[in-house]
Amino acid sequence: MKISIGTPPVDTLVIVDTGSDLTWTQCEPCVDCFKQLIPIFNPKNSSSYKTIGCENKICDREEGFLTCNDKNNTCIYEVYKDQSHTIETFRFASTSGKNVSIPDIAFGCGRSNGGMFINATSGFIGLGRGNLSIVNQMHQEIKGKFSYCLIPFEISSTNPNATSHINFGDNAVVSSPGVVSTPLFTKVESTLYRLNLTAISLGNKRVEYIFSESSGNHQGNTIIDSGTALTFIPDFFYASLEILLIHSINATRKDDPSGAFNLCYEPKENGTIDVPKIVAHFTNADLELSPTSVFAKVADDLVCLTIMASNDENSIFGNLLQSSFLIGFDLVANTVSFKPTDCTYKH
Repeated sequence: MKISIGTPPVDTLVIVDTGSDLTWTQCEPCVDCFKQLIPIFNPKNSSSYKTIGCENKICDREEGFLTCNDKNNTCIYEVYKDQSHTIETFRFASTSGKNVSIPDIAFGCGRSNGGMFINATSGFIGLGRGNLSIVNQMHQEIKGKFSYCLIPFEISSTNPNATSHINFGDNAVVSSPGVVSTPLFTKVESTLYRLNLTAISLGNKRVEYIFSESSGNHQGNTIIDSGTALTFIPDFFYASLEILLIHSINATRKDDPSGAFNLCYEPKENGTIDVPKIVAHFTNADLELSPTSVFAKVADDLVCLTIMASNDENSIFGNLLQSSFLIGFDLVANTVSFKPTDCTYKH
């Protein structure tokens, strides 16, 4: 996603992450930064940039990743390495064609960034539920509403000009024939968006989400996370689903040389395999998943299941399975809505 930061505005590319509250981008002077396609943001060139002092209410150390450098009275965040937490003007494109500016957005200015990142990004935009999330920072403007539409992996991996889209406020409302909505559930943590997955069906066969007796409250068992690519489900649930998939797919099994994926096949000439209709059943919402999102092409001669086993009793609904849906979050109504959509067009 492209946004602009600073005065005058400078374009930056960020990954949309509903699983985090922190918004950050790489900043000059960079001590240890990953390579990115566009110039790194230099706060010295912006008249609206300012650091956050330790006494500022934004520098809430209870957030977990925030702390303070008492020597220079600067709020810093510690996710990858020490970075400064700052305030700046953000600009977003709107459906009217004009940019919308939001002043005084708190974000991370990263000068020493560890981890593995692609060069098509400069950082992350945190859309979680916590106080520091940009969703809450812009609550006055967007009233708790945002939506995004993620392009399929097979398009994003072959067309560098194809982009996903995001909307805020009234433009983010997802309502029309074909839309299904499911409630959001809240647990102890404040950041994550939780849905309730009840089953996955393959054709006319259904695998129920079964819990152990010690798992406690079953509601909100699935985190919807746009910052995680793969989908993870409990191993006992995965085992039943994998058996059903193996019995239903008529294609040649292949091992993944990297060992990263459990279930892979040799694709047809068009790079796909024939898969029965796969539906994820959430509370009040049945989502028919795209076959090319469920089995993604990871090499010229290999497609692999993008659903993985986890030893956690909670699931993560990753961005590959979210692609080709217009997904709207309404934090006032406490719902998430899904509409099957061609995300290569703006919505």
